[in-house]
Amino acid sequence: MTPMGLRAGSRIIPCAVGRGGIRADKREGDGATPIGRHRIVGLLYRPDRVARPNGWARPILPGDLWCDASDHAAYNHPVRAPFGPSHEAMRRADPLYDIVLVTDWNWPQARPGMGSAIFLHQWRRPGFPTAGCIAMARRDLIWLASAVVPGDVLEIPALPRWPARKPASRHGKD
Repeated sequence: MTPMGLRAGSRIIPCAVGRGGIRADKREGDGATPIGRHRIVGLLYRPDRVARPNGWARPILPGDLWCDASDHAAYNHPVRAPFGPSHEAMRRADPLYDIVLVTDWNWPQARPGMGSAIFLHQWRRPGFPTAGCIAMARRDLIWLASAVVPGDVLEIPALPRWPARKPASRHGKD
């Protein structure tokens, strides 16, 4: 990651980060994108909207959720509906999660309150901050999803100033 965007090989992909900026002390609900080296551990896609981007991608099905209840045993793991504790729907009405790259942030042994689910997903519009994830244009996300393999590393360095502009929704990951 650079101030210009996400570096993938020789490409620089413009992206947006969390409304809380890039932080070393990431916490649940702070809207920050965590500094560090994060492995890509999953690739999810909406089979009713996009072609399978890579052979190892798993479909997002109706009822797929992600637990963000830090006091629950399934914290920062996928779960299925019905599920009462706090969670996020993975199958959204908007296109933001049509393709999702999952990182190993606070996973698989999730520590309560350290933050859940740092995804790479489609942005709402250029530069619009997320709730902590990394977002980019659909075409760039499709390209990236076709190129990555499990275990590829995403490095988020401490940058002196990362543009975080308008506040994102405080409900769910954007």
